[in-house]
Amino acid sequence: MNPLPSPTIASPLKASRTGLPLHAGAGFKPQHLEAWLADAHAPAFAEVHAENYMGAGGRAHAELTRLRECMPLSLHGVGLSIGSEGVLDRCHLDRLAALIARYQPASFSEHLSWSTHDGTFLNDLLPLVYDQRTLDRVCAHVDQVQSHLRTRLLLENPSTYFEFEASTWSEPEFLSQIVRRTGCGLLLDINNVFVTCCNNGRDPNVYLDALPLLAVGEVHLAGHAEHIDADGNALLVDNHGAPVANAVWELYVNALQSLGPVPTLIEWDTDVPRYVQLRAEVRRAQGLLDTFARTAGEVAA
Repeated sequence: MNPLPSPTIASPLKASRTGLPLHAGAGFKPQHLEAWLADAHAPAFAEVHAENYMGAGGRAHAELTRLRECMPLSLHGVGLSIGSEGVLDRCHLDRLAALIARYQPASFSEHLSWSTHDGTFLNDLLPLVYDQRTLDRVCAHVDQVQSHLRTRLLLENPSTYFEFEASTWSEPEFLSQIVRRTGCGLLLDINNVFVTCCNNGRDPNVYLDALPLLAVGEVHLAGHAEHIDADGNALLVDNHGAPVANAVWELYVNALQSLGPVPTLIEWDTDVPRYVQLRAEVRRAQGLLDTFARTAGEVAA
């Protein structure tokens, strides 16, 4: 199959270190396709879950091909189980390599988590103990992924609901170690930072300050749900099923003060809204990116 041409990005901003435009994009849902393609001010890039396109053909690929001809693509994996104690699934890696060859995404990302055990797929992104043994295993898996796919991986920080007493590093420290040892980048999910820190009694701004921010190649923003646990305490759940919370927008602004403009994606995966509502979230992110782009230009001048 002939490679798809790289879309031309009409932007006053330079492309990011991943090749994604320094603008706001959105997670693609098939029900939004026609409205998205008809929008003269559509999101600047689209992100899809790789596992939804593992088949050889069909409607899903036809739709994604139409979208990819118009804009860059961010490919987001949810099934590699990079933190698993077992070996990575070579067939899964081969399918990812085929997808990357077919669509030439500007970015590929996965999660700092595990989801398989003894050949069973658990359909969840499960947390890790942050110790030396886990670090060695995760780094070996990241190296394998980057070597097999011949692309730099962006590793996403997880949303967590408790911390392991056995951990010897904080999560930002652990991510920093992975970046240092493997050369991978980070997908900074601001909602995950907020959810994790609120659930575990941490300061999200301190969390951000401890990350290797120069390694961030993409940012995610999403909504969360609030529940009450058995002890009567608030528990935040990363469900991608609501508008981005005001507190998460505020944390995003704080992050941009250190990051500068960075490709930013709106995720909305459950209770998916009409395209116009998704587009409003994208425009809000774009407005903030434009503000920081102007500030950066003024400082440079």
